[in-house]
Amino acid sequence: MNIALDIVVASWSVLAEMAPYLLFGFFVAGVLSVFISPEWVEHHLGGRGLGQVFKASLFGVPLPLCSCGVLPVAASLRRQGASRGATTAFMLSTPQTGVDSIAVTYGLLGPFIAVVRPLAAFVTGLVGGTTVHAFSEGDAREAEPADTISTACAVDGCCDDEPGHRHTFRDALHYGFVVLPKDIGRALLIGVVLSGVISALIEPDTLRAYLGGGLIPMLAAMAIGIPLYVCATASTPIAASLITAGLSPGAALVFLITGPATNSAAVTTLLKVLGRRSTAIYLATVALGALATGLVVDGMVSSGLVPLSALVDAAAGAAAGHEHEHGGGIGWWIGQISAVVLLVVMARALWSRPASSSGEVDDMEKVDMDVVVLDVKGMNCTHCVQSVTRALAGCTGVEKVDVELDPGSATVVGRDLQTEQLRDAVNSLGFEAAVA
Repeated sequence: MNIALDIVVASWSVLAEMAPYLLFGFFVAGVLSVFISPEWVEHHLGGRGLGQVFKASLFGVPLPLCSCGVLPVAASLRRQGASRGATTAFMLSTPQTGVDSIAVTYGLLGPFIAVVRPLAAFVTGLVGGTTVHAFSEGDAREAEPADTISTACAVDGCCDDEPGHRHTFRDALHYGFVVLPKDIGRALLIGVVLSGVISALIEPDTLRAYLGGGLIPMLAAMAIGIPLYVCATASTPIAASLITAGLSPGAALVFLITGPATNSAAVTTLLKVLGRRSTAIYLATVALGALATGLVVDGMVSSGLVPLSALVDAAAGAAAGHEHEHGGGIGWWIGQISAVVLLVVMARALWSRPASSSGEVDDMEKVDMDVVVLDVKGMNCTHCVQSVTRALAGCTGVEKVDVELDPGSATVVGRDLQTEQLRDAVNSLGFEAAVA
């Protein structure tokens, strides 16, 4: 019973420490969704050359797209004419970080890691994209024709993208506090609980003798992070608890880089969109970039340039909830109130059901239109749903599309529908579609 209580207390402490920063990150993400238009993305990332690689790396750093949400967006960019190098750079830099995870990293791990993490994302994107540009542009696998998919918004979910739609502050709030929490909410709560379990069961510095430095802990962190499906924000509290338990900061950064940037779904999509050679370069860039970042950070710590105590104290302070304030400081109260607000936001987002258009679909069926129902595998978030919706809406004869995340289906209504074209449009995004 005491252990369970310790886990709850530690989990709540982590949540309270990260909540103010995460709420701020949600707000900034919503604002980004208003100012970034599909036309802007196509103009800046849809061309070829090293300039597009640089912009794709830089542009991907602040975007709050998780490791699954970035896949259809990157596939759409590729279909719009973006080079393999730019697409690879975007897929490398985007899932590693975002405005929400940067804010949480600052709150849980301190300013040094909060700077190193997005910098590592940008550099790995630039290196990987440049390498692909140099060696894989001649790959036999070319981009599919661009006329089967409409323009993809880099930050999906901000609006319905209807012609003439004007982004508003309400759209920003909807994306920041409904769409984004819905996508990362479950993973985030799991990450907070795991952080609480580690903090409650493992005493500080217990693992330092085994995982306190060197290449072995980094390889172990990489072996766990590469196949794991975890978003950048949800991985942060886990890393904070591991640092407190004795894991070296460099090894923790290896986990923070490889976890969000790689998983089985990402590899499958890369093979479809970029080809085997570019996929191999992508994975090598993630692995070598993570190890290089970890070794540099641990080297700076061991040389005294960055005090280890400062990093450990920041992570330990998050786990302990700054108990030295004795519940009376303004910071303590801000954390408690923010944690409650964050839970309300996530609960509302997770348990709200999207408006269904099934009734309208039924009405259209009555006027003698074709109806095609597809089973779609691989959708994990709202970004996936909206990318599939846009892909199907751009196909010949389509007048209405209704995509459901659970159980994973798409109902298409129109005239003279081409089933093969519908299926290929979805498959081109990295999903698996079949006629129901």
